[in-house]
Amino acid sequence: MSIELYARNGHRVLMFSDLTDEGGEAVQSNQFLLVHGDTGAVIDPGGNLAYNELYLGMTRFFAPSKLSALIASHADPDIIASLDRWTTTTQAPIYISRLWERFVPHFCKPGKTAGRVIGIPDAGMRIPLGRSELLALPAHFMHAEGNFQFYDPVSRILFSGDLGVSLGDGRQAAQTATALAPLLPRMEGFHRRYMVANKVLRLWADMVQTLPIDMIVPQHGAPLAGAAIGEFIAWVRGLQCGIDLVGPKDYRVPA
Repeated sequence: MSIELYARNGHRVLMFSDLTDEGGEAVQSNQFLLVHGDTGAVIDPGGNLAYNELYLGMTRFFAPSKLSALIASHADPDIIASLDRWTTTTQAPIYISRLWERFVPHFCKPGKTAGRVIGIPDAGMRIPLGRSELLALPAHFMHAEGNFQFYDPVSRILFSGDLGVSLGDGRQAAQTATALAPLLPRMEGFHRRYMVANKVLRLWADMVQTLPIDMIVPQHGAPLAGAAIGEFIAWVRGLQCGIDLVGPKDYRVPA
């Protein structure tokens, strides 16, 4: 089932939060469909568990042949494992970090990605979406080496990938959080392990504070809105994580 995050003047943002809940074996993940007029983009399309409903959701608004972009924050399986099916049913270009361009074909049958992968440079870029656009924002080392977040200037939603994750199920992910504190027990351990260093979090906080943001929506867990946005930015700015926390005890030959 889709959750409508924004709908105004022909621009819609839909989130799918429960497509990977079957049996509880796979980590919960969110997929996103942006519709602008008679075209749209899919952000982090996910694995095969997510494909069918996401594809059907898209056909309610426009023909698959009019999909303008398949966009991936990084190259993990929960981001693009369904790519072989998307490259069969649409002709949309695939946007991903230049670091992962040559890894993308491993998800597809030979030749299916030829001429379709657009490498996003480290500095980011603007991705056309009908008469609008999305901003690919640098988010390197949060957690992947080549990593991007995507900002929609129409809805003012920041799709933050693995930053802002709160672990749980699809039901929890469907409930927008307006205060950060209730999420921290499901958020803190993930961020301390998956984010590389406090330095990149501080650089990220400086960057996003220049944008008007109405919602931060991660790839796992609940969207953040209202006061939770400022609280989250302040929290990650001071968070010690990744290589800030490791030492000799973490690099020893097993007994």
